[in-house]
Amino acid sequence: MFTGIITDIGTVRSAEQRADLRLTISCSYDLDTVDLGASIACSGTCLTVVDKGEDWFAVDISEETMSRTAPGLWAEKAQLNLERALRVGDELGGHIVTGHVDAVATVSRAEQKGGSLDIMVEAPRALGGSIAPKGSITLDGVSLTVNQVEDADVTTRFTVNLIPHTADHTTLGEIGPGRKLNLEIDVLARYLKRMTEVRQS
Repeated sequence: MFTGIITDIGTVRSAEQRADLRLTISCSYDLDTVDLGASIACSGTCLTVVDKGEDWFAVDISEETMSRTAPGLWAEKAQLNLERALRVGDELGGHIVTGHVDAVATVSRAEQKGGSLDIMVEAPRALGGSIAPKGSITLDGVSLTVNQVEDADVTTRFTVNLIPHTADHTTLGEIGPGRKLNLEIDVLARYLKRMTEVRQS
């Protein structure tokens, strides 16, 4: 379980194809406090630490994960938003995030408004009912608040604001049109959606 508050930006040091794709990720965490088998969210994807060194940890990326996440993330030199798993007693500064990606979304607009970036994102229409104004959304692991929502035929468009702090401390600072993002809807919306589907079936 995570909160969507990014605590480090990691860099993919190497990507080696084995049975799965083995990534070695550089970071500034104290790896002495990270156990093998621990979960770290990498740009919104919950991954398991399978090896580690003084300033790096390794994870395995399955074909299933690669097929359901944004392209380009799992390549050498790629930068990733990192968050360690929530511990009992930690401050819940964002919202409850599972690290399970619901879809790949696309940025259609990114404009400076005042000191913030106003971003419009397009998601699959099937998720539209789970995206609400002033609700929470996770983009590449970052907890954000939805501003406006508009449903179209095959997509749902919604906007979020990136304040300077978020832009400076995540990989979203240089965001622009066409960028693909890992999207996770709010976990409460996920369960409500499923309950509604069951009642209607």
